[in-house]
Amino acid sequence: MQNIFKCLAAVVILGLSLTGAAQQGNPKLPAKAKASAPPNPAKLTREQKFVIDTVRMAVALPEPDQQDRLRVLSTAADVVSPIDKKMARGFWNEGARIESELVRIGQTPAVSMMSSGLVDCTAALNFVENLPDSAVLRAEQSLIGAVTSCPKQALDPVSRKLDGGLGKGVVASRALMAVMAAQGQSSAWSQQHFAKMFDALPDPKENAAEAENIAAMYMQMSGSVGKDIAGKTGLQFLTWLGKVDDSPLRTLSIRITTGAMQQALGAEGYQKALESDLLANATVQNAGEQREIQRPEPEGVSILSAMGNKGADQTERLRGLPATQRAREAAANGFASGTSGDKQQAGKYFDMAFSAADEVWDARTPEANAAAVVQEISEAAAQVDSLNALARAQKLRDSSAQAIAMLAVARVVASNGVTR
Repeated sequence: MQNIFKCLAAVVILGLSLTGAAQQGNPKLPAKAKASAPPNPAKLTREQKFVIDTVRMAVALPEPDQQDRLRVLSTAADVVSPIDKKMARGFWNEGARIESELVRIGQTPAVSMMSSGLVDCTAALNFVENLPDSAVLRAEQSLIGAVTSCPKQALDPVSRKLDGGLGKGVVASRALMAVMAAQGQSSAWSQQHFAKMFDALPDPKENAAEAENIAAMYMQMSGSVGKDIAGKTGLQFLTWLGKVDDSPLRTLSIRITTGAMQQALGAEGYQKALESDLLANATVQNAGEQREIQRPEPEGVSILSAMGNKGADQTERLRGLPATQRAREAAANGFASGTSGDKQQAGKYFDMAFSAADEVWDARTPEANAAAVVQEISEAAAQVDSLNALARAQKLRDSSAQAIAMLAVARVVASNGVTR
């Protein structure tokens, strides 16, 4: 590449020399207008330089776990994209390769670079083409991102992958919905694969968690297909739901499906359909009363509560809390103290928060989102003193935790500027 630039430079210099010689030999020739100098790149602000330097340091840290590496790349790309698209593109493409490898070895990616909508379409196409048909459910979010971001390149390959998955009894209902929306609900592909999906429903015991997604698919498409297909697929799904263990989610899925069937078939057609299938009818009769579904509570700590504790030292109370709660509550109290002007007390709280974050990270499991804890306390610290927060982030015991914390600080600086 450097040789190319040197050659181009030589050509430009030679051309200028010949132009000058011609003008001297024939003074009547008008002098050519001077070529305008290329515009200088925009100078980075102090905050932008801080963000780029921090992102580079974070991404350079080693992450032995590929899921952690994917988290770091996804966050780094998101943080730096408004400042340096080229740097972000490199992170997106590396992340897409890791995402593909994780799916290939049987893991579901912790985050999806593909769903960001910013991955290069060539990388998205490579991801889809190298994906085994049997892995479409694990890669469902990635496939949705590929179809949404690069429909021209990815729609047909994703359609083929989902078709191959159905042939193996793997139903990625949300990805199928995305493709049907892109293909058009009345298209031949959508009509055919709607029916094919209910012919290939997976094991109900192992895939009970998919009931709500499949019910949503039925509700979306049942009005766009013929009544005969709407009736047949509705009965197939109700029979499948009859084999799922009783739960509020199962009851909800039955209600969604029967409601959609009544709209698609009409009241009389719906009753005739149920009367024709004893198993489906039994499922509806035994659905039970609709019950509240216990969704996971969003984790977090009330800043307002911490603000009410200003002036009262909470450290003794916090010491007795589990590590995750201690980290979050200490960070909230640190934010409350720091933004009120008591930096010394804030420092004590953040000492406790980052120490607890080390405990959380050391004891983490796939089910516990330790990365979210690290990110939350780092953002709170950065709101008070971003330089101090960066120093704290760099002292965390694990390099992956360090990277996640540093990127959290960079995100705050990108939004609010450097604080001290």
